[in-house]
Amino acid sequence: MKIEKAKISDVPQMHKLINHFAEKDEMLPRSLSELYENMRDCFVTREGDKLLGCVALHVFWSDLAEIRSLAVAEDSRDKGIGVKLVKACMQEAEALGITTLFCLTYHPDLFKKFDFKQVDKMELPRKVWTECYRCPKFPDCDEVALIYNLEV
Repeated sequence: MKIEKAKISDVPQMHKLINHFAEKDEMLPRSLSELYENMRDCFVTREGDKLLGCVALHVFWSDLAEIRSLAVAEDSRDKGIGVKLVKACMQEAEALGITTLFCLTYHPDLFKKFDFKQVDKMELPRKVWTECYRCPKFPDCDEVALIYNLEV
């Protein structure tokens, strides 16, 4: 299974996949415009023309990035796709020289496999909160915050 950078043609399927889980309150929704604007952050895996999974590595600052919008099609779960997508983000962060990764998730166990540590959201750098203000769940966020320090 090949993990690669997203293409423009992937964005409609990414939008559908992410918002499918957002409707089930399992992740935050993303607009088409947001996905197009940030598609260079994204990795995907496909089977033929079908998108099986996606994730984004969003850089906030010289030493800080977020792994976000991790989604794997329900009929493709339990195949290691989520693990491979997270690894792709971690490898890119390391290649870029980013020392700290974080995520906000409803599925912390996947990230704990990579030694992400659960933290109180208030421990996240202030730069993160600029995004939170736009979130429909702000200020009542119920996601779990995790952080990982890379050895670059």
